[in-house]
Amino acid sequence: MKKIFLGTLAMTILLSSCVSQKKYADLEAKHKETQDLLNSATVKLNDCLEEKATADSRLKTLEDQNAFLKANNQELINNMGNLTTLTTKGAENLEKSLESLQEKDLTIRKLQNAVTRRDSVNLALVQSLKGVLGNLDDDDIEISVEKGVVFVSISDKLLFRSGSYNVTNAAKEVLGKVAKVVNNKPDFEFMVEGHTDNVPYRSGVLLDNWDLSAKRATSVVRILQDDFGVDPARMTAAGRSYYVPLVDNDTSANRAKNRRTRIVVLPKIDQFYNMIEEGMKDPAIGGTGK
Repeated sequence: MKKIFLGTLAMTILLSSCVSQKKYADLEAKHKETQDLLNSATVKLNDCLEEKATADSRLKTLEDQNAFLKANNQELINNMGNLTTLTTKGAENLEKSLESLQEKDLTIRKLQNAVTRRDSVNLALVQSLKGVLGNLDDDDIEISVEKGVVFVSISDKLLFRSGSYNVTNAAKEVLGKVAKVVNNKPDFEFMVEGHTDNVPYRSGVLLDNWDLSAKRATSVVRILQDDFGVDPARMTAAGRSYYVPLVDNDTSANRAKNRRTRIVVLPKIDQFYNMIEEGMKDPAIGGTGK
């Protein structure tokens, strides 16, 4: 009986051992399969992690580039805004410059118009003087225009005797003709200038050439006023002595040229301004014409 029990136990143990080995083999196989799957998943995971790291790096680069481009884009927008502002200001400045140039051009044209009118009046005055004075080949009378001013130069020998400041009768005839012209030109004023040579004046009650030149100028002015009715408010008498010679006082002929009385005829200042104002009203240069 004991033997039977032992045999049965041994058989049971043997059978039990055989079953466990099979299960173990199955478990071993499943474990290996699971391990293989795990290894494969680990490899894939590592690959995914590497790809993710690469993607993260590329994303970071793209984000940096995007931020850089945004910054540049904003800078460009700001620059465009500044450029637009500068362009607008430049256009405004250019427009103002053009307006200023137009105003200056208009002013210049107005002044040129006034000067042209003045020159026309002077030309008419010269023609009138030449007409009344007759023989202009005479060296004793010279009419000229310099810088918009009319000059009538009369030699000393025609007006005065040597060392005298009394106007001769022959000179009065000439002065009467000049007075006729200036009386017809009320818009003009004039100055009578006395000029001498450099020979010192030592006779009579006069002190020197200053006195002589001034006395001769006042003598002419007085004749024009008293004998020919020229308005004294339009005249100025001036003595220039020998300090404004025509030529060097080195010969008797040259000294004779320097001894002269000069009548300087010029428009009144307010009259010249009136010419400018009239020019401003000229429709040809943009005036109102009123």
